[in-house]
Amino acid sequence: LESADRHKHLFLVCIWFPKENMFSFQTATTTMQANFRKHLRMVGSRRMKAQTFAERRAKSFNRSWSDPTPVKQDSLNDSKDSGDLQTTCGTPEEGGCEDMDWEEEKEMERLACEGDDFIPPKIILISSKVPKAEYVPNIIRRDDPSIIPILYVTVFVLCAEEIEKRLTAYRRGSKIWRMLIFCQGGPGHLYLLKNKVATFAKVEKEEDMSLFWKRLSRFMSKVNPEPNLIHIMGCYVLGNPNGEKLFQKLKNLMRPYSVTFESPLELSAQGKDMIEMYFDFRLFRLWKTRQHSKLLDYEDLL
Repeated sequence: LESADRHKHLFLVCIWFPKENMFSFQTATTTMQANFRKHLRMVGSRRMKAQTFAERRAKSFNRSWSDPTPVKQDSLNDSKDSGDLQTTCGTPEEGGCEDMDWEEEKEMERLACEGDDFIPPKIILISSKVPKAEYVPNIIRRDDPSIIPILYVTVFVLCAEEIEKRLTAYRRGSKIWRMLIFCQGGPGHLYLLKNKVATFAKVEKEEDMSLFWKRLSRFMSKVNPEPNLIHIMGCYVLGNPNGEKLFQKLKNLMRPYSVTFESPLELSAQGKDMIEMYFDFRLFRLWKTRQHSKLLDYEDLL
């Protein structure tokens, strides 16, 4: 009932109650009013949730494919000890975890990957701190147009923006299946930027670093039947147990996306496979022999 009608009916009930039963009437009236207010709060809450979900769904359909996939923060925290890929944590009315957005973007990625000519993009992130890094784009495999080299210098945010721009230019809606991060570091740590060392103890404490890995996860594929692969090159991060702890921390930050990390020695069989996935092996060896030389004669690479 509307507020005015409700009071009208309460008044009509009042004139029928005998005077000696007034105490019982007042108690009943108070109970009715409390129940009615509770009912209004429940209805209002449901309307608000329904409206919020409708707005979120509308934004999902209108969003450009260059926008990053939303990932609910709670799902990242709650999934640390669970499986590699998690996409459900409640119904939309309960708040959910953007299941609708996940499925919609997964379908859009699937449509973007259609066609026999499509090759999933491979991103190479090259730190400017790597000696002779400016020549690395010249030694990538020339028979694989899916390899996208990105030389980064400055902050994490600009690096993520460049990845997004290059993926869109390659094919709108495409996501990363394979990635190589070429940077300096050592056993148990990575130097992603100048004065920015990533260790298992620091990677979550430094906000800009943890946000970078979370944003990077949103560029990873949802349709890849296998975990998306990130190679680390330029240092042997697995040289002590802290390296494996670091990789586990990064996997946790990137959930619910399914990602695995590898960092084989370059001289091993696995290292050779990694190099040949991204680089012309002959040119890579040539670049490697001159990497620490003061001579700048790189005509063979050009």
